Amino acid sequence: MKKNQQGMTFFGVMFVGMVLIFGAILVMKLIPPYLEFWSVQKIINVMAKDSALPGMTVSEARASFDRRAVIDNVQVIKGADLEIAKDRGTTVVSAEYSVTVPIAGNISALLEFQASTADATPGKKPIE
Repeated sequence: MKKNQQGMTFFGVMFVGMVLIFGAILVMKLIPPYLEFWSVQKIINVMAKDSALPGMTVSEARASFDRRAVIDNVQVIKGADLEIAKDRGTTVVSAEYSVTVPIAGNISALLEFQASTADATPGKKPIE
C-alpha cells in the first residue's frame, strides 16, 4: 500500500519564508515614523490642554512645541513648520508632514501625517 505524502515543497517553504521576511522588514522600517508621529500627536494634545495656549503668540506657541519636541526626540518637524491660527479666542495648532521611507532598492513608502489641536479638544472646530 502506497502512502501519499503531504506537506509543502522546498520552493513553497522558501516562498512563504521570503514573504514573512519581507513583511518583517517592512514592519521594522515603518514603525519608527509612526512612533515619531505619535510623539508629535502627544505634544499637540498636551498643547491643546494647556490653558496658556490661547494667550500665546505664534512665536511662543512654536517655541513651546520645540521645547517639548526636544524632550520627546522629535526631529521630523519643527515649530516653524506648524500652522497656527487664532479665531475668537481659540488657538488651533496643526502639523502636516510626510515621510518617505526607503524599503529596498528603488521601492519606498510615502507616509503622510496630520495632527491638530482641533482634533484633541472636544467642542472646538477647525478654522476654515
